[in-house]
Amino acid sequence: MTPSVRRTRRMLELAGAGAAVLLTLSACSSSSGSSNTASDASGSASPKLSGTVTVFAAASLQESFTALGKEFEQQHPGTKVTFSFGGSDTLAASITGGAPADVFAAASPKTMATVTDAKDAAGAPETFVRNQLEIATLPGNPGKVASLKDLTKPGLKVVLCDKTVPCGAAAQKALDASHLKLTPVSYEQDVKSALNKVELKEADAAVVYKTDVHAAGDKVEGVEFPESAKAVNDYPIALLKNAKNAETAKAFIALVRSAEGQKVLGEAGFLKP
Repeated sequence: MTPSVRRTRRMLELAGAGAAVLLTLSACSSSSGSSNTASDASGSASPKLSGTVTVFAAASLQESFTALGKEFEQQHPGTKVTFSFGGSDTLAASITGGAPADVFAAASPKTMATVTDAKDAAGAPETFVRNQLEIATLPGNPGKVASLKDLTKPGLKVVLCDKTVPCGAAAQKALDASHLKLTPVSYEQDVKSALNKVELKEADAAVVYKTDVHAAGDKVEGVEFPESAKAVNDYPIALLKNAKNAETAKAFIALVRSAEGQKVLGEAGFLKP
């Protein structure tokens, strides 16, 4: 091999080695850039939630939503969920009147419509559970209530929710379907108030939700009636337009609608949407 040929081969080997080094450096740089980009994307995809979320919710959601609120706070340290429970119609009126809230969970589409018609919702409400009526009686059922018709017995003290409240409207629908007329000893502003009358032995029976009978435990006795199937209430939930903590509020709504949230609600006696 001549000196000229050896020099040419040596130059080619050096050039090849240089190209390999450049390719390696380029690959490392590209890999590092991709890693940083992925890291940045990951960081921006899951912003840390914080602050207080104010939830206005139907009285019948009290036990299950309180449990979900505690779960949410554990999952997202630095957040706090505060609740205002009551009759859906009263809550809706408060929202349209300017009361500060981030989320509204109503016991009927009609009461939610009060808020959406006023343009106070940030988007279309979504039904997350349903609820069915049941008769709550005193423990042992001393009035021997076995049907909706039995509530019309003379001398029996019965309590209903006000007709403007979803549980009252549903009860009236069931009574109408059965062609029954009932004059209660009182109309209550929310379902918990109606149930409380029985718990305090101020009434013999009340038409409430299955979930409320379930939550009351041995303080009352539940009596199912077939007409309740004709008066099942859908429960919608919505983010409110003037929410001060919209991102955290959206995350709470997501928990309510998640499999975990549905499990808690199902165990409380709610039906799937």
